[in-house]
Amino acid sequence: MNVSDQLVLMLKDAGVKRIYAITGDSLNPVNDAIRRDGEIEWIHVRHEEAAAYAASMDAELHGIGCCMGSSGPGHVHLVNGLYDANRAGNPVIAIASTVPTGKVGTDYFQETFPQFLFEGCSKYNQAANTPQQFVTMFQQAIQVAKNERGVAVVSLPGDVAAASYDEVVTSEHTYHPKPLYRPQDSELAELAAILNQNEKIAIYAGYGAKDAVGEVEALVEKLQAPLSFSFRGKIFFDKTESKYTCGMNGLLGNPGGFKSLHDADVVLMLGTDFPYAEFVPQDNILIQIDAKPSQIGRRGKVDHGYAGDIKDTIAALLPLVQPKDDYSFAEKYHKEYVREHAHHRDKVNKQTKTDHIHPEAVAVLLDDMADEDAIFTVDVGMTCVWAARLLSPKKGRYMTSSMNHGSMASALPQAIGAAASTKNRQVIALCGDGGLSMSLSELATVMQYQYPIKIVVFNNRSLGMVKLEMEVQGFVDWQTDMVNPPFEKVAELFNIKGYAVRERGELDSTMKEFLAHEGPALLHIYTDPGTLAMPPQVTFDQVKGFAKSAIRKVALGRFSDVGDMVKAGLDAL
Repeated sequence: MNVSDQLVLMLKDAGVKRIYAITGDSLNPVNDAIRRDGEIEWIHVRHEEAAAYAASMDAELHGIGCCMGSSGPGHVHLVNGLYDANRAGNPVIAIASTVPTGKVGTDYFQETFPQFLFEGCSKYNQAANTPQQFVTMFQQAIQVAKNERGVAVVSLPGDVAAASYDEVVTSEHTYHPKPLYRPQDSELAELAAILNQNEKIAIYAGYGAKDAVGEVEALVEKLQAPLSFSFRGKIFFDKTESKYTCGMNGLLGNPGGFKSLHDADVVLMLGTDFPYAEFVPQDNILIQIDAKPSQIGRRGKVDHGYAGDIKDTIAALLPLVQPKDDYSFAEKYHKEYVREHAHHRDKVNKQTKTDHIHPEAVAVLLDDMADEDAIFTVDVGMTCVWAARLLSPKKGRYMTSSMNHGSMASALPQAIGAAASTKNRQVIALCGDGGLSMSLSELATVMQYQYPIKIVVFNNRSLGMVKLEMEVQGFVDWQTDMVNPPFEKVAELFNIKGYAVRERGELDSTMKEFLAHEGPALLHIYTDPGTLAMPPQVTFDQVKGFAKSAIRKVALGRFSDVGDMVKAGLDAL
């Protein structure tokens, strides 16, 4: 047995079912071991960045993922996807195969230094130079990835991968400890006293509370508290049927979510590392509970910080909390949330001119027509806005994006990871025209495996979010326009069923047919490039920048742009 055979055994013991990679040279011994073993599926993507994104999605859904890259350019391509995985807290094992050990440091063909390359995007990053070293390192890498939730990289020279394996004295197995993790009793008593002594309490839940939905809802009801959530927390907590729901906070958020936090006497943040400190209130009692103590206080002026698993902590806290009976505080923001939700849904039936379909209408129809347990992957930018505001959890839906790293072109490779690892669930990738253009090669992966992914393209002929950012900052938007191919025809060349919609009247029937198609399909929708998405609170500086950009456009003679811009801005405001 060689080192690559042992690698395969350890991956299987850790629960890895699939590897996303492109094989070649130094990676060939590992490829051969996987082939001979026959139990792990090899997914041949077209670019290693997509491999890392797909492995990250696999990990997000199933607890662990694995990707690989061959010497030099192969593993260098992994970097962006691994940054996303590490920041998302997804346990991903990455094998970076390298040049032979005897060639290291000689400026050899395709030589890189992975320990420097991956340092910023991993929680474990080591290079193995002997078979014994590899086994010890690889076991440690798996333990770190799973228990510290992040990326673990092991650099493996091709000659070591092919070398004979001798048993080592360290463990070759993966361990899955599940400790009880909550604040100590005195801290829980202190927290309960604060909640019992104050009336206007708001709860803000993030992705770290995803396994504690029932406990969070029980605490919300006991406190009669408005519930808002981060983008990553939305798909677990954005329940329109709940009378406590008041929406998201942040740039993509809802006024109800933003205001409930700022008007409260006490804000309780549960499992969120929400990055925009300017949206976090400063003038009330701010409490943060997080499984990672290092994250407490880095996004706001926290008055009380507690470390613990959200499920374990709230389960212990609930008996100490006195029930409240005044719903008026939560009711105010829930009504605002309902009004805004209705405002966006109103655009579903509005007729628009050719190639100017409201993106809100697309998102609402998807929300109504998609399966109740569908998995949505979403590109960053304007596409994220409509998904954040209009897609709902239904009964077991899942939604993700590059929410922490904010990278373009994540939706399609994430959808590949979802489809490869999850059978009998609808997978829908919401792509911007910019994002799909960047990940277009992965249509070949979809073609090769015939994953029944449904790809929706929001084509506003621009880098829409960048365009808006420039206008808000007072710049003339320049180099943001895009000339795109007919994506539906491109899809057909990849043996993917293509649809295109340019008129509002065609959208409903085409969407229904598209979602019902049995194999992979792409729906190309020409959306209104002038549709804006404003944050829940518009600042004077943003209005000033918006006006400055309009004046500059007038000076340049771009009158039609200004007209669309002002109309869309007034509508958004």
